[in-house]
Amino acid sequence: MSTKSKINLNRVHMPKQSPEVRKHNFQEVALGYAHDLAVEEAERCIQCKKPKCVEGCPVGVEIPAFIKAVKEGDMPEAARILKSKNALPGICGRVCPQEVQCESRCVLGKKAAGAQVAIGRLERYVADWELSQKERAKAEIAPPSGKRVAVVGAGPAGLTCAADLAKRGHKVTIFEALHEGGGVLVYGIPEFRLPKSIVKAEVEYVKSLGVELVLDSVVGRQYSLKDLFAEGFDAIFLGIGAGAPRFLNVPGENLNGVYSANEYLTRVNLMKAYKFPEYDTPIKRGKKVAVVGGGNVAMDAARSALRLGANQVHVIYRRSREEMPARAEEVENAEEEGVIFDYLTNPTRFLGDHRGMVKAMEVVDMELGEPDESGRRRPQVRKGSEHMMEVDTVIIAVGTVPNPLIASSTEELCTTKWGTLVVDERGRTTMEGVWAGGDITTGGATVISAMGAGKIAAEDIDSWLRKSGKWSEAAEAARAA
Repeated sequence: MSTKSKINLNRVHMPKQSPEVRKHNFQEVALGYAHDLAVEEAERCIQCKKPKCVEGCPVGVEIPAFIKAVKEGDMPEAARILKSKNALPGICGRVCPQEVQCESRCVLGKKAAGAQVAIGRLERYVADWELSQKERAKAEIAPPSGKRVAVVGAGPAGLTCAADLAKRGHKVTIFEALHEGGGVLVYGIPEFRLPKSIVKAEVEYVKSLGVELVLDSVVGRQYSLKDLFAEGFDAIFLGIGAGAPRFLNVPGENLNGVYSANEYLTRVNLMKAYKFPEYDTPIKRGKKVAVVGGGNVAMDAARSALRLGANQVHVIYRRSREEMPARAEEVENAEEEGVIFDYLTNPTRFLGDHRGMVKAMEVVDMELGEPDESGRRRPQVRKGSEHMMEVDTVIIAVGTVPNPLIASSTEELCTTKWGTLVVDERGRTTMEGVWAGGDITTGGATVISAMGAGKIAAEDIDSWLRKSGKWSEAAEAARAA
């Protein structure tokens, strides 16, 4: 039999809760692989001599090596390989868009559509296996360097940067504005997609590397960057994300019952509205809900509203399904659960009742014209298509921008016209001794891209600290001030 005929192009299905059951609970939708399914999927990897999948991974996980260990049943080795490059594998295995990164490079995917190895699912399996063990994979920690690094923000970029720097022997302190570590992982992503227990466990792993996590600390208000240098930090990494919401700027957007997705999901997730009645978090449990937007955040908001008791949830998106930035898997899950998609539709105003509560939304039909700067066809209003939709809750999920607190209080930091920090390819900002990465530099993007930026910055910070051998001029100036 030829080698070609032995190649298995049938991807192993991962079990999920049925739509009728899961839309009434916040438990995780995807149930993960059992051991036999994980091994069966791992056996499909053909162990390429020049694996393109690794090139597609922003954090450089040695993918064929950890999959080979799964195939051979050596789970401790699989966990060791995986965590040598990725401090947050349980998170990445659940929320990273592998289909456009590592899996998109898989050779099997070139042979047949949908045949690529389920790298993300195997990553999740290994991470979950390790979390179930009494002993976790031990990281190699370099001898103490005597250098101190402040990381601002305990989201995916900050956690990754902190973990890598700690492994290199530096003393790292993370300053987090919220009362829990994880950033967007805890306030933005619902329990049914990313359980809080997974985030907590992986934050604890980063702390186990010697990283100190200081919560309820707002850098830019309680401390300036110069204050941190004055306290003895040799370098600073900014990974504060892009947590300020964007709005439509249409009439009626300030009515009660109109939320930004940031506020809505923060109430659902961080403030634990999903645990009602254990937590009686103030939130409108609408019956006729409209979510405006087409990304993963819009899917999270729509599916959360359904679980909070909505009878009808509409996703309002001004382009067609082909242009939607949300993961196909998340769109399919939402469709299965009964979310209604109104494509080529856009709101123009919101109307309220005598109490100031939103009661209706005027929308227009759209049609696609020529491609814009993003490469997607530009939506244009179809004249005379205005019509009304009855709603009692609206969630605006059209993107985010960085919080300007740190940039506005630090004149040395340059920003773009979008409010993101200006950085070079190494993550260096325009202020000496300060790096940045993740959504604060790109605007809203993916968890794994933020992690990749954290790794790049950590490598450069380590090199800079070891070559400088002294305090930076920025730190000396801050101390002299």
